[in-house]
Amino acid sequence: MAVKKLDTIGLRCPQPIQAIITSIHETAPGDMLEVTADCPTFEQDVRKWADRTGRTVLAITRSGDVLTAQIQL
Repeated sequence: MAVKKLDTIGLRCPQPIQAIITSIHETAPGDMLEVTADCPTFEQDVRKWADRTGRTVLAITRSGDVLTAQIQL
């Protein structure tokens, strides 16, 4: 299992989710995507996207204004 990091700091809805969708094409099934974001709606957006697409959000952590989501692909 590889871990791919994706920085979406500074992007606003829906751009972080669009970046996730684009980066999925560069990963293999079973890989983990670690996404950092500071968009106020990111946590809600990524959880909804994961539910719709059958992905698993392993964890979402916060450090100040920055959220980090770990998504199993």
